Amino acid sequence: MTSDEFRKHGKELIDFIADYLENTENYPVKSDVRPGEIFERIPQSAPIESEDFKDVFNDFKDIILPGLTHWQSPNFYAYFSSNNSYESILGELLSSGIGVNTFSWETSPSATELEEAMMIWLRKLIHLPDTFTGVIQDTASTSTLCSILTAREKKLRDNPELQQKDISRMRVYCSNQAHSSIERAVHISGIGANNLVKIDVDENYSMKADSLEKAIENDIANNLLPLCVVSALGTTGSLAIDPIDKICRTASEYNLWHHIDAAYSGNALILDEYRYLSEMSSRCDTFVFNPHKWLFINFDFSAYFVRDKQALISTFEILPEYLKTLHDSHVNNYRDWGIQLGRRFRALKAWFVLRGFGIRGLQEKLSCHIELAQIIHDRVIESPDFELLAPLSFNLVCFRYKPKGVDNDELLNKINDDIVNQINSSGKIFLTKTKLAGKTTIRMVTGTSRVNEQFVTDAWDIIARTARTYSL
Repeated sequence: MTSDEFRKHGKELIDFIADYLENTENYPVKSDVRPGEIFERIPQSAPIESEDFKDVFNDFKDIILPGLTHWQSPNFYAYFSSNNSYESILGELLSSGIGVNTFSWETSPSATELEEAMMIWLRKLIHLPDTFTGVIQDTASTSTLCSILTAREKKLRDNPELQQKDISRMRVYCSNQAHSSIERAVHISGIGANNLVKIDVDENYSMKADSLEKAIENDIANNLLPLCVVSALGTTGSLAIDPIDKICRTASEYNLWHHIDAAYSGNALILDEYRYLSEMSSRCDTFVFNPHKWLFINFDFSAYFVRDKQALISTFEILPEYLKTLHDSHVNNYRDWGIQLGRRFRALKAWFVLRGFGIRGLQEKLSCHIELAQIIHDRVIESPDFELLAPLSFNLVCFRYKPKGVDNDELLNKINDDIVNQINSSGKIFLTKTKLAGKTTIRMVTGTSRVNEQFVTDAWDIIARTARTYSL
């Protein structure tokens, strides 16, 4: 492709993206293709000769687009949002065009120092104290793994009598509602998933602090090594918040590393009404949230904060001769702050978004999403044949259809499974479900960039109509 062709086709793609984002509600939000259907339409090997970009782009529209789930659709209420914005897209485009690798200060001073500045901006935005230092990771899963690896290595360094074999005695604690990435991280770290202790939760699905302390005491009595506790500031199922203040005290008392997983809900800490959560979190060792979920910085961008910067660097730093530079002792080399060596210039899109929206603009968007969730919450409460299954938390509503006279949970689970499957198959809106206390729970997250009250009320009408026409 020549420079002139790049200019021409680049403008075509920008126009396509703008049209797409203006009209995402016109696409079936969830694809109805069968497994293997897209794969069968793709040639079995790459072409020998170059192909015209027009043909490639037409195939994208004809083959790929029909098999996509449209995460940016205002009819998307599933999982948690993974938002983008015009500002972020342009920042990502510029980053891709420049094509720098940001693994050290030497490789691009501006990229390193912009990342340092953006992490300070984000830290201030969610009101964490300046005792924390931040770095961009790809996802919260990676951030949690980095935290557990750091906890493991610090434990070994601080206790010279311990040996590598003692890793198999280390114990990590989280609630039984915590994200599966914690179990994966414990497994990858070599500690072993059998050493992950899942603590019971209360009626609001928050970790029981007294049960955590009992588990720690029991492990000590059995010659095990309590290492780390992971608090959820917003569980995946219901956005429940663990008693972080009590967990902080327990972690301090037993010398445990304390990581807070705030992947989704941490974004809401930019709002004054959640300032108290920032204050409770200020004594943890590490904290992660994902601006790519709810702050309109497109995937991937995970903001990871650590109190002991040197503990993090000591865990990952390896300095072969070919990576040594004149300025190493005076700068941040982010290759030593995580698992990856090569790193993308993610800070640029954050810079574009934070300046393009401004703090007030971001606060207004999140407040709007929370108000939209309140509308659905109120509809559930007002409907005698629907039941709320968890307290309203941020912008997630958890509920189920419960027709009059049906009290058998097994039957209700089947009914609600069928309702969600029927709704999703229609392509009109997209929902996901979970299990809370053994009950199939419909989850509705009002957090996409372009959702508004009309879309939300239309979605409720679809849910209610589908449920009420369900044949028992």
